[in-house]
Amino acid sequence: MFREMRRIKQALSGGECVKLLKEEKRGVLAVSGDGGYPYAVPIDFYYDEEENAIYFHSAQKGHKIDAMKNCDKVCFTVMNGGEQREDWSYYVKSVIVFGRAAPVTDPDIKLKKLRAFGMKYYPSKEELEKELTIDLERVELMRITVEHMTGKLVHEK
Repeated sequence: MFREMRRIKQALSGGECVKLLKEEKRGVLAVSGDGGYPYAVPIDFYYDEEENAIYFHSAQKGHKIDAMKNCDKVCFTVMNGGEQREDWSYYVKSVIVFGRAAPVTDPDIKLKKLRAFGMKYYPSKEELEKELTIDLERVELMRITVEHMTGKLVHEK
């Protein structure tokens, strides 16, 4: 169902893909948007390694949410900033995930995952808890169940 990577020599291992998903702060979520046009938007995210799932938050209404209600199939891409090695060129790692997105409806799981998500970004637990008190009811937490994942190291020269 999913294509194999064409440039297999550039493939990252599963462990390297997981490391990138755990360390990077932003990714791009692509959905099937209005009129069949792709809609891709940068988002903050949290990768749960045990579940092999990606969590992200959203407003409860909007283009992204409407698109996922119409088609739950999504693509999510993360890349690092690259690193210079021997010369001026960069080596860039990226991960592409295909999966299905669904809202987290259980309030206990939602709170638990939002706390884990928030600790990736907030400087302290106190600040996170303050924010959760204000926004918990307004936020939509989405879960991408990973169906296929590939990673790649590209030498941009």
